[in-house]
Amino acid sequence: MTAGPMFLDEERVRSLLRMEDLIPAMANAMRELSAGKVEQLPRSILAVAEHNGFLGTMPAFGGGALGAKLVTFYPNNEGVPTHHAVILLFRPETGEPLVVMDGRLITEMRTAAVSAVATDLLARPEVNVLAILGSGVQAQSHLEALGIVRRFREVRVWSPQRAGDFAKKFGVTAMATAEEAVRDADVIVVATSATTPVLKGAWLSPGAHVNAVGATLPHWRELDDGVLARAKLYVESYEAAAKGSGDVIAAGRVFAELGEVVAEAKPGRQSDEEITLYKSVGVAIEDVAAAALVYERACA
Repeated sequence: MTAGPMFLDEERVRSLLRMEDLIPAMANAMRELSAGKVEQLPRSILAVAEHNGFLGTMPAFGGGALGAKLVTFYPNNEGVPTHHAVILLFRPETGEPLVVMDGRLITEMRTAAVSAVATDLLARPEVNVLAILGSGVQAQSHLEALGIVRRFREVRVWSPQRAGDFAKKFGVTAMATAEEAVRDADVIVVATSATTPVLKGAWLSPGAHVNAVGATLPHWRELDDGVLARAKLYVESYEAAAKGSGDVIAAGRVFAELGEVVAEAKPGRQSDEEITLYKSVGVAIEDVAAAALVYERACA
């Protein structure tokens, strides 16, 4: 009789996963995805209309890892996170279940880690100001991840509700409006639960880089048409972004996948003046690759 799969709760995952290791793992996952070495299905979304929630399924096979994430998104949650997730890994050779692990923290960290990959590839080498729109777990995770790939002299945060609390906790500057946060910023993170645009292209300075990680349904937007018109657009996956992002659908064109830039098949930033935009939708190989990293550490 074989033993059942390992179980790792969030605190165990937290003890095993370091952002410094996750960022290069995500860069490699993006490279493998763009090289056609990953099998994954687009995220399938089931609406839980009675409770204003969503259940997503995200399977993938790549880099020697086979698994899937089940993730829920309940945007109106209060007192508990808006996202919950479980990730399962299987032995690729036999299909045997290896591990069941909490995926909420992985979702939080891998999203920021891919933004860090994008920032390292696309932002100017010398930057001063980081602006974060949002004050939730993604704002916190991005503050950590982007600080690994760039050094910022000033960090500004804006949020409709808790910017002051976030600023006090992390020693950054709260701004009264999104525009005030974004003006003259070198790198901007959009990490809100907005379903209509919160970032305007008129606010962006030449040379800015934007990481936009919210609005991951085809009828949601977080960027106005001015952002899309001014920016060179990069995504994780052409297919996933075209189906899952209202901003990408509105833009109507994508310059490159991040993995193509990692592999130097397509260029990143080409001048100090151009505006670059990474639009995240989240793809399954990110979760599976991150979970494989955690599992490897758990078995060491």
